[in-house]
Amino acid sequence: MSEYFSLPPLLGLGGLIIAFLIYLVMTRYDAGDGVVKKIGDQIHLGAMVFMHREYKMLSIFALVLLIGIYVSPLGLNTAIAFVAGALSSATAGYLGMFAATKANVRTAVAAHDHGQDKALAVSFYGGSVMGLCVAALGLVGLGGVYWYFGGDPETAHAIHGFGMGASVVALFSRVGGGIFTKSADVGADLVGKIEAGIPEDDPRNPGVIADNVGDNVGDIAGMGSDIFESYCGSMIACIAIASTMAVGIRNEMMFLPLALASIGLLASICGIGIVRARSGAAPEVALRTGTMLAPVIFVVIAWFLMGALGIDSNVWWSVVCGAVGGVAIGLITEYYTGGKPVQKIAKSGETGPATVMITGLAVGMQSVVLPVLFLAAIIYISTSLSGLYGVGIAAVGMLATVGITMAIDAYGPVADNAGGIAEMAAMGEETRAITDGLDEVGNTTAAIGKGFAIGAAALAALAIIAAYVEVVEVHNVGFTLEVTNPIVLVGMFIGGTIPFLISAITMTAVGEAAFDMINEIRRQFREIPGLLEGTAEPDTARCVDIATTAALRRMILPGAIAVAAPVLVGFGLGAIALGGMLAGALLACVLMALMMANAGGAWDNAKKYVEKGNLGGKGSDTHEAVVVGDTVGDPFKDTSGPAMNILINVMAIVSLVIAPLLVA
Repeated sequence: MSEYFSLPPLLGLGGLIIAFLIYLVMTRYDAGDGVVKKIGDQIHLGAMVFMHREYKMLSIFALVLLIGIYVSPLGLNTAIAFVAGALSSATAGYLGMFAATKANVRTAVAAHDHGQDKALAVSFYGGSVMGLCVAALGLVGLGGVYWYFGGDPETAHAIHGFGMGASVVALFSRVGGGIFTKSADVGADLVGKIEAGIPEDDPRNPGVIADNVGDNVGDIAGMGSDIFESYCGSMIACIAIASTMAVGIRNEMMFLPLALASIGLLASICGIGIVRARSGAAPEVALRTGTMLAPVIFVVIAWFLMGALGIDSNVWWSVVCGAVGGVAIGLITEYYTGGKPVQKIAKSGETGPATVMITGLAVGMQSVVLPVLFLAAIIYISTSLSGLYGVGIAAVGMLATVGITMAIDAYGPVADNAGGIAEMAAMGEETRAITDGLDEVGNTTAAIGKGFAIGAAALAALAIIAAYVEVVEVHNVGFTLEVTNPIVLVGMFIGGTIPFLISAITMTAVGEAAFDMINEIRRQFREIPGLLEGTAEPDTARCVDIATTAALRRMILPGAIAVAAPVLVGFGLGAIALGGMLAGALLACVLMALMMANAGGAWDNAKKYVEKGNLGGKGSDTHEAVVVGDTVGDPFKDTSGPAMNILINVMAIVSLVIAPLLVA
């Protein structure tokens, strides 16, 4: 078996080479000149400055954790894995965003010069680099650590450090990026669209560059780290559970998640090729074809892999269960953020913003039911087939084709940026119509991606919690988590409060940061002569700096709470209380993540529905009402909601890392 351990990292390197080749193809497209190039450079520079400052601050936090891991009984091997996980996650986010901020301006120019087909190709190339980097670096990093430790069950626990490193980077990237993007978005919309009455992405608005930068740091770098963390977390959980199995099939079961992820990377590359081949069709058809066929290719090859490894077919059915469940959750999310519920919210805008808020919240709450029932079905079926290992391998099945899933999700912000560039550069109505069409499809793919990310995070976290129980049992004979035990209930209540606390902190952070942004945009409109008349240029760099500073200052507290809470409860109240806390936090995180993401997405699309000319169109009272709903929904769907995915995984992986040190 050990002779195959080098294959996942080697395939990962192959995936990185393909990502680089796609990047080279994308950069051959024209990046424009004059004002178009200037705008594109401003967005790229702003995104890179944010990433550099964020990673500097993150490295200090990570260094403190690294020293703590090294001097603890966890030792050198866990510290090595921690560094590998952090570097892999950070690199995936950085490379993906670098490519996306090069693709946006090229998409706008392609739409202007060549039409929809070329614009779709360029924007999808930009997203594909992100998708392949996430999948490939997961295999290079985690596969390399697994190979380095020789797949030995005795040292398997050190691999958990990889998940902790990836989770810490993901939390900071998601929360920091979310605060940045929404402070800029809310500020630019409220002052520009509501107060000044100028269009979205108007070059006179000082906040529009920061808004476009935010699309990249939040929805590309942040989302990439989010998915990367769940992707690797699910594999780590399977390795941990398998390491406690009887000798017989143990080695094969430990290696299986990495083998499946390797197949998933190949299937994702096929899916990307399918989308590119069908780019002449309608964008939604091309993207959906690639999304649906990649998992089919994956599960077919997985069947033959299981046979070659001599693994029971029930495990394969668990994989299928996860893959099908992920698609189902994404489609349910698509309905609630793009179907009839959106029109219902828009209609409620005829009676003012209050009814928009009420209807949107109701839609968000209702949208929780079906995805949670699907998650329950996945858990029930997979555990019936393969025990606790089934949950982990179902999560791997859901996430194995992350390359194509992330590519299609990252395509959306690239298309959105292209629309903003087309508007700011006055490239004409025809160009804007093409970019708006791509952006509309991107909004749907982003909504599907958010639902998928929540479902994947829930399964990955549950698998990690199951691994935590297994590891604690090894060190504490007779360990059980029973709901009738008061200490379990104490832990559950503590865990249930943490998602609400983090949501409050991140929502407040967006509000405070937006306040600074709003005052700055108002000041520029007031003090720069000729700005509103279009004869003077805004100070866009100042707005980018305000959003960057606000995001970096306010992202520390949520990260510290997520890492510290399991440690305090575990060593303060014991392993049983910590198990209860993880259960309470998991349920609250999933419910809140679904509600906030779907309500926010529905409010956003209700605004777009009205802006197409329905129910009075732009400038009407209905439009003003749905803009208010969209403004409230922005931090729901892009800051606090996504933070829930990572919060539960950070808490779970930290708990798994410290599990051998705990006493029941």
